[in-house]
Amino acid sequence: MWQRDVPISVSEVTDTMMTIKRGLFMRKESFVQPDPQSWLGQFQFSIPLKVRYCETDLLGHVNNVSYFMYFEQGRIEYFENLGLTDDLFSEDQVSVVADLECQYLAQIYLRDPLKLHIRVAKLGRSSMDIEYALVANDELKAAGRGAIVLMDTKSGKSTPIPDSAREVISSFEKMMG
Repeated sequence: MWQRDVPISVSEVTDTMMTIKRGLFMRKESFVQPDPQSWLGQFQFSIPLKVRYCETDLLGHVNNVSYFMYFEQGRIEYFENLGLTDDLFSEDQVSVVADLECQYLAQIYLRDPLKLHIRVAKLGRSSMDIEYALVANDELKAAGRGAIVLMDTKSGKSTPIPDSAREVISSFEKMMG
């Protein structure tokens, strides 16, 4: 077995761990483009959120799982606001989350006045990319994005987003045709 003659210092261990961490956990390029303020300016819809005590840890920070519940609440309220609930959630077809991610930018606390911004950033044939911005005290605290897919409940396969829903979203989001 290999042995080291010189003791390892705490700083050597820390440096080694940071090198490993950088190699394993390289940060992905952010979808918050070109900068946070410009990105926030693209959102047309937002809702206030009240952090509940049960969503925090012992230090008063919002638990990371809660962010995804906020995204779900915002997504549902966004579609309700546009009158699209029947088009996207019915007996025949349902919207399902295909992927979802969150970039935690700053901690959120129990008494922070939260505002969640929601927008459809891109429409596909049967899917849409949705972006989320969690803001407290005019500071972007977290950014999220995800894709939802419209599924046919009988076949279990993706189905095209109805033209009527596509038109409502495109108009609301001021998307170029």
